[in-house]
Amino acid sequence: MKITTIILAAGKGTRMRSNLPKILHKIANRPLLQHVYDTAKQLENNTIKIVVGHGAEMVTETLKSLEADWIEQKQQLGTGHAVQQANSQIADTDAVLILYGDVPLLKLATVKLLIGNVNDQSLALLTVNLANPAGYGRIVRDAVGQVIKIVEEKDATASEKQINEVNTGIMAVQGKQLKKWLSQLNNSNAQGEYYLTDVIEMAVADQVNIVTSQPETEDEVLGVNDRVQLSHLERVYQQEQAISLMKQGVTLKDPARFDQRGTIAYLGQDIEIDINVILEGKNSIGSNVKIGANTNIKNSSIGDNVEILANCIIEDAVIGQGSRIGPYARLRPESVLANDVHIGNFVEIKKSSVASGSKINHLSYIGDSTVGAQVNIGAGTITCNYDGVNKFKTIIEDGAFIGSNSQLVAPVIIGKNATIGAGSTITKNSPENKLTLSRAKQVTVVGWQRPVKRDSMDLEIKITQEQLLSAMSEIIAEEK
Repeated sequence: MKITTIILAAGKGTRMRSNLPKILHKIANRPLLQHVYDTAKQLENNTIKIVVGHGAEMVTETLKSLEADWIEQKQQLGTGHAVQQANSQIADTDAVLILYGDVPLLKLATVKLLIGNVNDQSLALLTVNLANPAGYGRIVRDAVGQVIKIVEEKDATASEKQINEVNTGIMAVQGKQLKKWLSQLNNSNAQGEYYLTDVIEMAVADQVNIVTSQPETEDEVLGVNDRVQLSHLERVYQQEQAISLMKQGVTLKDPARFDQRGTIAYLGQDIEIDINVILEGKNSIGSNVKIGANTNIKNSSIGDNVEILANCIIEDAVIGQGSRIGPYARLRPESVLANDVHIGNFVEIKKSSVASGSKINHLSYIGDSTVGAQVNIGAGTITCNYDGVNKFKTIIEDGAFIGSNSQLVAPVIIGKNATIGAGSTITKNSPENKLTLSRAKQVTVVGWQRPVKRDSMDLEIKITQEQLLSAMSEIIAEEK
């Protein structure tokens, strides 16, 4: 059976109090509409059409990668009017599925069950029972339990408002029948709109059976109308991700303080994740991995037996087996670490490769560099890779030892097993197996006295002209 899915996404979302169209607000860093689309996309033999209205240009530009036909509803005159905009693109034999762009957590299984109830003698309707049905259209049934109509809240009688079974708006119907009923819609109601729900009474009048089904939970069919509802569904979604990971063997120290905003391409065993960890994009995590608290990982590959300590930021990076990262380390895009690499606290790596067994443990910046195996880079070392216009490369070959507080001014090559003395500024290539350093002469000024705080602004100069001349003469003599 061929399916045509129509996603209604034209509403303004006034209660969001935002310049951003409602359907572009995000759950797990994906627009609401993207969630709905991704579910529909999993249906076989399906064509997707999206009806947009408020902020149409922004919506289509933001989500231009979606494989869908975009249809503009220039005037928002109700759900029935929105579906009418796609009328000419509906084939008679299609099963037409109606979804909503602000209902992001609908499950594929629920949709498949709904579509399975459609034929030329039946209309499939998704309903849900709510403890508090206020604001929703009520499902009215006859004495034998058959659906006879849907009554909107503003049009409902007092007795109808007591009904707990409500309409979700989600339905599936044969194309030929839907087009017929859409042509008969009118706006004779309290809101002056064309209700899609009116097709239910038309179907009953045509002796078409209304087959209802329900989702597993009401959260599946809750829409987003304000920031409170957005926040609620975000937590529902994150709880689902956490439960899924734990069922796959991941230890989450606190499932309520974990966010997954993407997918995991590969998941090993015996993974332990501390609180406030955020996984974004597409990640791969090997076995026996520990991830410390407050760590963000995005689009990265983590090898087996890796330990990531607290407060690290890792983006578009590769971490080899047995490596140890952090705390407070940052791996920026195109950082590739081989096996058994140590990256310590307040170390930043950017667009660099670090070979096996190398250590960069303290307060260093390594950018646009190739670091060999078994290299030790001391605290406070930086690669000076940018001259204000262009980026240059630093190469540190196997076995090199870089002393603390060194500046390697690219382009420069540090040879194999070379040693750079602490405090050096290296501007030329350093040969293999040699000590290279650059330092100013150390001088002690005789007779210098530490300043003391005085009441007067007229401060006494503690170093005489003779003392300064003596110190300068000493420096010149040592230089000679």
